[in-house]
Parts: sequence; structure tokens; C-alpha cells
Amino acid sequence: MSTAPTAGRVLVAGIGNVFLGDDGFGVATARALAARPLPPYVEVVDIGVRGVHLAYQLLDGYDTLILVDATARGHPPGTLYVIEHDDESLVTGAAGAPLDGHRMTPDAVLALLGTLCAGTGGQPPRRTLVVGCEPARIEERMELSGPVSDAVPRAVRLVEELLAAAPEPEPCPSAGEAAK
Repeated sequence: MSTAPTAGRVLVAGIGNVFLGDDGFGVATARALAARPLPPYVEVVDIGVRGVHLAYQLLDGYDTLILVDATARGHPPGTLYVIEHDDESLVTGAAGAPLDGHRMTPDAVLALLGTLCAGTGGQPPRRTLVVGCEPARIEERMELSGPVSDAVPRAVRLVEELLAAAPEPEPCPSAGEAAK
């Protein structure tokens, strides 16, 4: 089940709870991005609150992970961020990663992935980015606030720019070419 990251393979994961207003930003962005034409090496998934599912899916081997999530950093609502995740615990495996699949933050998902990789011999993605959006309101409601809703198309363009800036993966040789 565990594999090494496949060169150039990218997983874009929308994270959040659509029942908590702006926390649904990642899900809304993933849904909008999935409707766009994307390179064949890019997979977009609506993870929602299923963090454990994301950790196990990452064992399939991805070179890059782009998490899309509401991210409070103290700026005006709708502000977008690109955060490079650099955590040695992904390589060594973090002990004690929480297993509550409905309350897993991206850091908890990545810590669980580190633990799973340590146990299976798999490798985490070489690069992890977070495309975050400053929320206005995280409260029980089904819709995004105006500033966060307006940020969704900008976030889609931002993810597309990140994908365009990444090197395209090398094509795998066919069985005949590999035998030469």
C-alpha cells in the first residue's frame, strides 16, 4: 500500500467543515478547482473533515501536497496565504498523533502521516503547501462570508499558478522502452 512519492504527482486537498461558515473555504475551493481542466498528474479531493482519510490517501505516493483551508493569521478576512510546511516530524514520524477524524487540523494530519510512513516504510510528500484564507466567521452556518466567498476564485487561480510553477513530471517509460 505504501509507495515512494511519484515524481510530479500532486494532491490538492480541500479541508474544512461546510457547516461552520468560513471553515468551508477549502471545500468550496476544491470543488471549484475540480471543475477546471487540470494536468493529469494533479488530483483534487474534497476531504472536508475526514483527516484520517487524507493521511491514508497520501500513502499512495505524492510528490507535492497542497492543502486548502481557512487559516486565521490576523489579517483582513479574505486574505490569501501560501505557507510552505517544513516539519521534520514527517520524516521521523510523530508519536501520539490524534485520531479524531472530525477534529484533525492539517498539522495533526501530517503528524499522523509521519507515523503511518514510519510504520509502513512509505514516504510523505516531498513538498507540502497550505493555501489558506483568513476567515471572517467560523460559526454554525452553511454559507461563506462575502470576503471569503470572493476569495474562492482567487484561490483557484493561486493553486493553478502553483501548479504551473512546478516542474511537469517526467513521463514514465513504456514497458518496451524500459526494456531497452
